[in-house]
Amino acid sequence: MPDNFIITPYYIDEYFPELEALPVASPTLNSNISTTGDLQSRISSLYPPLAEYVHHSLNRGRRPVSIAGDCCATIAVMAGIQRANIDMTFIWIDAHGDFNTPETSPSGFLGGMPLAMITGLGDMTLCQSVDLKPVNDEKIILTDARDLDPGEAELVKASKLHHVKNFMSLTTISIPTGPLYVHFDTDIISCEDAPAFNYPVPGGSSAIDVTAVMKHLGQTGQVVAASMSSWTPRLDKDGQTREKCMAAFNALLG
Repeated sequence: MPDNFIITPYYIDEYFPELEALPVASPTLNSNISTTGDLQSRISSLYPPLAEYVHHSLNRGRRPVSIAGDCCATIAVMAGIQRANIDMTFIWIDAHGDFNTPETSPSGFLGGMPLAMITGLGDMTLCQSVDLKPVNDEKIILTDARDLDPGEAELVKASKLHHVKNFMSLTTISIPTGPLYVHFDTDIISCEDAPAFNYPVPGGSSAIDVTAVMKHLGQTGQVVAASMSSWTPRLDKDGQTREKCMAAFNALLG
């Protein structure tokens, strides 16, 4: 299945111009962010076109591949998948859970909430911007999420998410049959190998091991949509974090 790359070069509303220069084939640039309104209104302006790019790609028999600076863009990707009427298992790979709500988040950071929003928890403003219907959490595999806030951990425990704490076990557990949407937050990689992140989390798997797991998922032949939340380019002085993250993502894409 040929890939359609869609680049949204923002970390919430911070512009990441370096993402526009990534070596991917014929990317579609999604960068027309609103300059007015509150934070959610501004970033929501990026989501309808992203959702439509995803929908259009799937309808043409192409695989949508979204690259953005944060995980909130997954809301638009999932909305596009819903519009294409494809029933997928969602694999969320992340050092964090992104399962906070405004009530559980110590910081109120939107980037720590998108997975909860996708399942219908918390503030629905971003989901409503693309008419996303809540996704059944039984269809979601959350892997690693080694850094959970206390209230967030309680929400994960109370949910029906399949929380696979050992990321490496994705190579041995039974992956559901049928289409997969894989979201790769690059901070899953060990800080020793890839340190250029705003919120690095100690521990994690080596870049070599992450790449091996991503290759395994790609070789299932089931990945029909993919997304990546990037490193922080301004912190990546030697380009090593970018190199390791892109190698892992490319292993998924094959």
